[in-house]
Amino acid sequence: MKRITIGNSALTASEISLGCMRMADLSKEDANKVINTALENGIDFFDHADIYGGGKSEEVFADAIDMNATIREKMILQSKCGIRQGFFDFSKEHIISSVEGSLKRLKTDYLDTLLLHRPDTLFEPEEVAAAFTELEKSGKVRHFGVSNQNPGQIELLKKYVDQELIANQLQFSIMHTGMIDTGFNVNMTIDSSLDRDGGILEYSRLNNMTIQAWSPFQYGFFEGVFLDNDKFPELNKTIDKIAADKGVTNSAIAVAWIQRHPASFQTVVGTMNPGRIADIAKASDVTLSREEWYEIYRAAGNQLP
Repeated sequence: MKRITIGNSALTASEISLGCMRMADLSKEDANKVINTALENGIDFFDHADIYGGGKSEEVFADAIDMNATIREKMILQSKCGIRQGFFDFSKEHIISSVEGSLKRLKTDYLDTLLLHRPDTLFEPEEVAAAFTELEKSGKVRHFGVSNQNPGQIELLKKYVDQELIANQLQFSIMHTGMIDTGFNVNMTIDSSLDRDGGILEYSRLNNMTIQAWSPFQYGFFEGVFLDNDKFPELNKTIDKIAADKGVTNSAIAVAWIQRHPASFQTVVGTMNPGRIADIAKASDVTLSREEWYEIYRAAGNQLP
């Protein structure tokens, strides 16, 4: 498993991360197998959020491995906060209480990374700064970042916080390519030329901020997966052909397509199937050629100008 440096930090991690949103539904035995399969295949970065399973996903995770100091040293734990029932909340009080809750559920003294989950338009940046400083000084959070934010929102936050923002978690897949489509269609009058994110890809590269790609197998907003889906015959035909040539599964090719980009994405995969985790991990050993990458992009229905 290839390793990457997360943003402008000393934190290095697997380029593929395991998203733990669905872990709440697993038994202790099944969760243990999922976590250990990830570790055995070089995946040491585990992505959580306080809302996943209403907190149960973090509890199941810690119970499954009988969390202790020895195993804690083998993994990197990230959690997110800010989404509440019907609203978003970046208040100092909520950020700190959310971290306290995650630490208790994960049975650990610290988070490697904390991300602000979805933008709260009512947030006061001074409150976030105060929360980050308190959490950093107490040793409860070592690194900070955001999720689903654009460059303007990040710059506003950076004006107030003292900590480096090392990551931004954003939806990205072969079937969700808005952040690269605009770069191909500059100064054109077609839908693909519309800048919907403020140039977040280029901003992230300029600022050495790691993009964590969530929902790498989804099309739309949780509408379903595109792999082995009759709605996308040309895309699946192309992916399957390349997968056969490389001796890996179609899931590995979907992730390898993301990892081929020089922005050094970290892909967050959410499967709770141990066999699929092992298959996906092989993406780290696959390097698509420029021709193969563009072939997949075009097969997804994208036209180059």
